[in-house]
Amino acid sequence: MTEQANSGAAANEQQGAQFSLQRIYVRDLSFEAPKSPEIFRQEWNPAVSLDLNTKQKPLESDFYEVVLTLSVTVKTGEEVAFIAEVQQAGIFLIKGLDADAMSHTLGAFCPNILFPYAREALDNLVTRGSFPALMLAPVNFDALYAQEMARMQQAGQAQH
Repeated sequence: MTEQANSGAAANEQQGAQFSLQRIYVRDLSFEAPKSPEIFRQEWNPAVSLDLNTKQKPLESDFYEVVLTLSVTVKTGEEVAFIAEVQQAGIFLIKGLDADAMSHTLGAFCPNILFPYAREALDNLVTRGSFPALMLAPVNFDALYAQEMARMQQAGQAQH
């Protein structure tokens, strides 16, 4: 009888977990081509630098905003061809998760959902600037999250 009661409580906890996407939107877009139009007359030999960042904030009750920022600087030789930045955001309803699962969901799962939208917006900005398409390779947010957790744990041990 006790086993049934325990397994029933575990099932209720699992049923209590809830995740749904409420909205995806562009929070900010920026594009700068400081050497236009001269840059178009030079040989195109691009060097791409990508910075990726995520941040989360709680909204009312069980709603959270997650913002994925992609910042790209492309140089040809020593000249900056363009700088583009996209902040792709989403509002997510998340409840019934323990602290570790919530951290992973906000730090890896949600950015993984936002990335294709951010990648498309970034590519659109670049092509509108009259530069060749910039299709970024997929990103493993689970691996990035694990690296960040390991780094934070190491930093915490170094402080003690």
